[in-house]
Amino acid sequence: MGRIPFVNGNHLEAAFGPPTFMRIVLCYPIEPRHYQQICAAAAGHEVIDAGQERIATELLAADVFCGHAKVPVSWPEVVRQGRLKWIQSSAAGLDHCLVPETIASDIIVTSASGLFAEQVAEQTLALTLGLLRGLPTFFRAQQKREFMRRPTGDLSHKTVGIVGLGGNGTRIAEVLRPFHTRVIATDIFTSEQPGCVDVLWPAEQLDRLLAESDIVILCAPLNEQTQGMIAAPQFNRMKRGALLINV
Repeated sequence: MGRIPFVNGNHLEAAFGPPTFMRIVLCYPIEPRHYQQICAAAAGHEVIDAGQERIATELLAADVFCGHAKVPVSWPEVVRQGRLKWIQSSAAGLDHCLVPETIASDIIVTSASGLFAEQVAEQTLALTLGLLRGLPTFFRAQQKREFMRRPTGDLSHKTVGIVGLGGNGTRIAEVLRPFHTRVIATDIFTSEQPGCVDVLWPAEQLDRLLAESDIVILCAPLNEQTQGMIAAPQFNRMKRGALLINV
């Protein structure tokens, strides 16, 4: 298990002023030792591991929420309670909590963008190499005790397009660099091109990236601007046989 986000006394005081009693509700997979570490870091405050089973009800009486609810949560009701002050997502995505009611409220919302960049990069590499080398096909043949010959692809010298050059996208580019790949990217926020990227375009150049890439890796967060950004028209602009990896 990788690092997990957690609050400490300094974070609470910086966000809310002098120390006051806080009810901190957690909702993500943690081990007992992680829970104990968080309790120690937030000494003097109540820490509740709600899990997915109780998060919808526990949020109604929370001052701080850290996690990612994968069950329905009545955010309008949470906002009406007027108690929740801080949402710390345990993932980079905020689509699980950024509804109009929370956006319009005074609740502070922060993400864990880049926190799991190492794990995401390794998963991306595993998926990419597995598909290029035809591992799913060979595994199925092995289970059937069938001998199979089929061509496989190489990662070396491929053009890889990364959509979204945040913490995850940048680390993926760094990991792919030693494979002698050409890395191109689009990003809506930054125009500063890191050394691990050959070309960086604004988000409006997505179609160009799709047309030039042998492998497309999606690292953009899910929100109103990105919902449905890859659909039939975008697939039609990609090279025949290109791969799409969505992380």
